[in-house]
Amino acid sequence: MPTVLIIDDNAAVAVALDVLFSLHDIASISAASPEEGLAILGREPVDLVIQDMNFTADTTSGEEGVALFREIRRRHPDLPVILLTAWTHLDAAVDLVKLGAADYLPKPWNDERLLATVTNLVELGQANRALGTRLQREHKARRELEQRFDLRGLVWQDPATERVLHLACQVARADVPVLITGPNGAGKERIADIIQANSQVSGGPFVVLNCGALPSELIEAELFGADAGAYTGAAKAREGKFEAADGGTLFLDEIGNLPPAGQMKLLRVLETGRFERLGSNRERQVKVRVISATNADLKAMIRAGTFREDLYYRLNLIELHLPPLAARPGDILPLARAFLAPGKTLHPASEAALLAHPWPGNVRELKNVMARAGLLSSGATVQVADLGLPPASLPAQEAEPDRDAIVQALGRAGGVVAQAASELGLSRQALYRRMERLGIARP
Repeated sequence: MPTVLIIDDNAAVAVALDVLFSLHDIASISAASPEEGLAILGREPVDLVIQDMNFTADTTSGEEGVALFREIRRRHPDLPVILLTAWTHLDAAVDLVKLGAADYLPKPWNDERLLATVTNLVELGQANRALGTRLQREHKARRELEQRFDLRGLVWQDPATERVLHLACQVARADVPVLITGPNGAGKERIADIIQANSQVSGGPFVVLNCGALPSELIEAELFGADAGAYTGAAKAREGKFEAADGGTLFLDEIGNLPPAGQMKLLRVLETGRFERLGSNRERQVKVRVISATNADLKAMIRAGTFREDLYYRLNLIELHLPPLAARPGDILPLARAFLAPGKTLHPASEAALLAHPWPGNVRELKNVMARAGLLSSGATVQVADLGLPPASLPAQEAEPDRDAIVQALGRAGGVVAQAASELGLSRQALYRRMERLGIARP
């Protein structure tokens, strides 16, 4: 039950407010002087203060109320204060509102307005305290991760990223294959690098092969190497990525692009650590930690017969899913500032535009946008126009999901707004605005 402190030397005021609040499940404590009120604040938890502007020493100027408010603000800067005023000191109350007072109400007050103000301020204060507690927990978790593990300078703040990092660091020491899933440009290679840096083979090589960047006929040669004459243009023997990664980690990006023959050979290497170069019968032995990544639906590929099920389960002993950037909104501004040229800052309107953008290209797109903005901005501050972000152009029925669609999406997401927003094709901030407009309570 929320608690309100009433500081007023008129006992009738305290009694009237106590009766009013008790009818609406709000507790009250009364103090007859500024000194008594400050003493109560020093020893008891209070959600809100209602204070008079005049006490026995001075009944007209409001100076005592000003002094009391300033002392409350000094000792408890986040505590909301409502002022009870008379016409003789209305100007003083207005000045205090400018200094941070939550509201001022004339005597005699309107019960409905007072209750509405108190209820809103109490709910806001409780929400802010809960947010502060959550942010403290998140900051502590970030600090512990940064102290215990080598995060390779990764910039992040969002809880969704923290969960991925926590699991990545947990499995890093285990010598098991890891599959990282998520959209292109989300940062899967950075997660693989962090796993390598905290693994038992952190001193070994970290070798990267993007299976989607090579013709299918060359992927096997890149993975396993080739003897001279093994294929057209192979004038001399070449070492493959497995040999180069011996004693370390091999990161295979876009693993879904591996052709069937390469899948079979990869499965054998994972099971035995042995392979042959293309065009060679000599078996080679390596010890390599394999981390793979994909943006493809490997289970659908298995059903279609284009990806081996046994290889999938061999690669997927541990799966880490890295959400798209739009589902990690807490990362957007820290990353944007990190990508921005030295000496440049973001205008608040630019920050709002970055948060509202859906980022279909994820972190890679954000990096490119900030590089371009740094070049185009004429001053030290990056304006919205410098970002070059496209205006929203969705049809109204797509841009404005109705109330039922939003409620159903929130239900499917278990109340997680970021997940519901991603399903609806909106940013989290855009979904919040629609919820407020449609009167949908925040989870």
